[in-house]
Amino acid sequence: MTIRQKYFSKKHYENFLREHDEVIEFFKTNKFKSDSAEEEASLRSAFFQTLALDRLLASYTAGESIETLAPLLEDVIEKYEICQKALADYENSEKISPLALDDWPGQYEEAVQVIGLCILLHRIDLLPRFVKLIDEAGYAGDDTLYEDLLKKVLPHRHDVDRWYHDVYTPLIQAIYIDSKEEASNLLKKYCQQWYPAFKQAPWHDTHLQGEEGNYVGYWAIEAGAIAFLYGIDDSKIDHMVYPKALVEYARNYKGAIDSQINRIVAGDLCSKTGYWFTPAQANSRRYFQKGEVMPSFSDSSWGDTLWYWSGEE
Repeated sequence: MTIRQKYFSKKHYENFLREHDEVIEFFKTNKFKSDSAEEEASLRSAFFQTLALDRLLASYTAGESIETLAPLLEDVIEKYEICQKALADYENSEKISPLALDDWPGQYEEAVQVIGLCILLHRIDLLPRFVKLIDEAGYAGDDTLYEDLLKKVLPHRHDVDRWYHDVYTPLIQAIYIDSKEEASNLLKKYCQQWYPAFKQAPWHDTHLQGEEGNYVGYWAIEAGAIAFLYGIDDSKIDHMVYPKALVEYARNYKGAIDSQINRIVAGDLCSKTGYWFTPAQANSRRYFQKGEVMPSFSDSSWGDTLWYWSGEE
């Protein structure tokens, strides 16, 4: 196991896992201070949702095998669903989002991190469950990056030319700029400005707390997802926050198609009827019949044309 970020250590990870288990055991018999059962349920569910996401990020930062992250991601999505229901009961607002994308940059970042994890771990099957919680609160079709992360892998998404937070401007520009070199430069610029932009986030500077602290890693997961989806060259990006191992995993994935996404090289036969996309061409999502030859784009500067499963509708 090779640690993936310099501020983390084996001892730090051991401490996190021990405290993770202890706090779960503690709250089996203890309650959060609150004025009502509904408030307690909301506080409890939000705490355990954060804990689940921290568990996944800590595992990645610690160098755990990427294959082991998928079950943790399933738990994260389930915790968001529980959190949303409890918050809706407490606020008496049926379709309230568990994350306020427009008001809080840190919560928006959390949303695109989770979306990016679903994409890079090839768990597109989990995305509709998570996105539903956000879409139904009125966020669908309102932010460019949110939609650009989803439009290649989910049907019926939106084209929109506005976004909530300025920090994401270079990443959005990297998608649309014509020059491959400039796209790479913008991706690099985004990684460089990412950490300073989140000074108000609760995780900012947690690495200064030492091995007993709350640091679980600083990761611009969404940057890796955009590079994967849109074929942006990241070979010269070595910034600490860029999840290079996750992107490499996504590009080389050959998992089971029945439960997750699959990869087909151009020229091979389609293995399942449905929609597929390729990072080798913009707006590439299209429908193929099983047995159909998967096409190649010879004019693409991305290299080999690789097709990835994107669902049945």
